[in-house]
Amino acid sequence: MKLDWRHYLGLALLTFALFLPGRMSLPPLDRDEPRYMEASAQMLESGNFVDVRFLDQPRYLQPAGIYWLESGAEALFGGPHHRHVAWPYRIPSLIAVSCAVALTAYLGNLLFGGMAGLLAAGLLAVSTLMTAEGRMATIDTVLLLDILLVETALLRAFLDRQAERPTPVSTALLYWAALGCGLMLKGPVVLIPGFGTLLALATIERSIAWWSRLRPAWGWLIMLAIVLPWCIAIDVVSHGNFFSRAVGNNFLGKIGHGQQAHGSPPGFHLGVFLLAFWPGSLFAALALPAIWQRRAEPSVRFLLCWILPHWLIFEAIATKLPHYVLPTYPSIAILTAASLTRWPLQVARARWTKWLLGLYGVLWGVLGLAFVAAGTVLLWRLEHRTNTGAMIAALGALPLLLLSFRMLWQGDRTKAVLSVMASAVIVHAGLFLTVIPNLQTIQLAPRAAALFDDYRPCEDSTLVSVSYSEPSLAFLVGSNTKLLGVEAAAHYLHDNGSCALALVDRRDEDKFRAAMKELGLNVSEYGRVSGLNYSNGHQLDLGLYAPVAN
Repeated sequence: MKLDWRHYLGLALLTFALFLPGRMSLPPLDRDEPRYMEASAQMLESGNFVDVRFLDQPRYLQPAGIYWLESGAEALFGGPHHRHVAWPYRIPSLIAVSCAVALTAYLGNLLFGGMAGLLAAGLLAVSTLMTAEGRMATIDTVLLLDILLVETALLRAFLDRQAERPTPVSTALLYWAALGCGLMLKGPVVLIPGFGTLLALATIERSIAWWSRLRPAWGWLIMLAIVLPWCIAIDVVSHGNFFSRAVGNNFLGKIGHGQQAHGSPPGFHLGVFLLAFWPGSLFAALALPAIWQRRAEPSVRFLLCWILPHWLIFEAIATKLPHYVLPTYPSIAILTAASLTRWPLQVARARWTKWLLGLYGVLWGVLGLAFVAAGTVLLWRLEHRTNTGAMIAALGALPLLLLSFRMLWQGDRTKAVLSVMASAVIVHAGLFLTVIPNLQTIQLAPRAAALFDDYRPCEDSTLVSVSYSEPSLAFLVGSNTKLLGVEAAAHYLHDNGSCALALVDRRDEDKFRAAMKELGLNVSEYGRVSGLNYSNGHQLDLGLYAPVAN
């Protein structure tokens, strides 16, 4: 079976439909998502599309590409009345995840046929990490799509070399343009897979002759033409600070030490793979004997050279987050799908390998049961109530998960993976449609922003947050938000009290009142919200205060 454009279009539309539900009801997630959204909103409001800022601080972490996409989506689908609504900013990631899944099917079809392509696309789409990143307004799925385009161009040139046919100019244009766009998204990170795959193949084959098929003599000019104008502009505007921070601190700084408490030893990505690629993680592990046996085959060699340089580099650097190796997941999904659809079943021979895979399978099964129960348990633990939708999702997913256990025990991996993929779709739908929107305890920022809106004294009022510095609060309230300490907050209210309110936790209330009293002011409490700060696990009881003269 071979796939054509209709299959890819249908797969993209199906992925779009799977990732669409819940986007409008979900509050800002994670800590990075509201940073991207607020910076994009400020870019649109200010009209400055060169210098990216979060509140009153420059955001010199990566180039402006993702902020252009998100501010463009907000301009097209949002508007002034949608300034503090998350869903328009999530449109680029929705389109990217839909295209990335379809492109994975295309690559799988090129290498191993249509069934492998479809199964690989499914494994990628339902993986835990892709399910989460594809619903957030962050850079990761957009970067994944860009890297997939880079690898597509490399694969086309590689296959042309294998078939001894000429490589069209369009392939070279795709490669260099995708590298340029990747540089505009995440800076030098895109060069790791962009050149890493090529260099790994050259090392194994002891030849780099097919590199000429990508027209390097002039192709690099296309890459520079995409990224250089903005680089010059930001260097002038920031007086060189952007490159010292983005490259020196953010990019190179991650190599030597863990930034933002994300330092982990080598092996981190391998350890979290069980969760991040679930439910495909067990089937990827079971495919290892077959992959090793076929490692010399050109198709397998190309995919391994896609995975290993990227994976090893991000295992070696000190700062580690699960999404750093997301660009390798399409290749892993394709190899896993090939082992299920094209290759005879390979069983590990060594006893220790069998025991290791058996233990991995047990952990995989326990994790699956935890996923099924997670929604109902979270609602009960945090909200002390049940939800009909969450229970329906759990009861619908459990039989399919148990069926996959049975199929695995019987040795039918293909039916097992299809069954567990269906179970994962139901679990994800339950989590994002009925569970997360109802977890009010962890939605402190939306409730604090709503309280502020009820009592704001002016149209452009400022919220001074003393005890709660989550980026989601800044996005929901707006660019007038100030994240200050007790003393600084008191002085700001003293100077701007007519159009400012303060958000203070009960633990900081006495210090805040004392600081205000020293400046000759009292405070009046307008209301309170309480809940769990999900980023650090602290319980907060936040009061909204206005300054009052003695």
